[in-house]
Amino acid sequence: MYSVNVPVPGRVRQLADQLYPSLVGFETVREDHSCLLKRLGDAPHVSQLQRRAHRALEGAPAVEAQITGIDYFEDPPLGSAPVVYLAVESPGLESIHEQLLAEFDHVEGLEGEDYVPHVTLARGGNLETAQRLAERDIEPVTWTVTELEFWDGAYKLPVSRVSLPA
Repeated sequence: MYSVNVPVPGRVRQLADQLYPSLVGFETVREDHSCLLKRLGDAPHVSQLQRRAHRALEGAPAVEAQITGIDYFEDPPLGSAPVVYLAVESPGLESIHEQLLAEFDHVEGLEGEDYVPHVTLARGGNLETAQRLAERDIEPVTWTVTELEFWDGAYKLPVSRVSLPA
């Protein structure tokens, strides 16, 4: 599965690293961090998906994003629960998500009206632990999103990037 992801700055990765000791009881703890913007599906050649995404992203500007706190999905539509994440507030990213929806089908329960920008920290743990984490105060992290990544889910690697003009 290919996707368009938002790379996060080092300050967000540092925050995730600081939270790591509180996440060790979860089944899976993410070590690589980004914000999923839109799932693109599969194609025999990633270049086809990239061309379609580039067309959909034409004219999309750089946007502001902010980590506003820790939250969790108690009952996510896919995978083990709960999912603990860093909440991302960004009307600009939500707008770009909508642009991509015009070109690519949306995944029911995860995209469109159900889209919640976030950076996953861990999943498959204790609900009470997730609730305690969500009560923690963190210092907000604000940054400008100037590029997006085309992500190969099979290899868990970015395959290319697209710049968003400032």
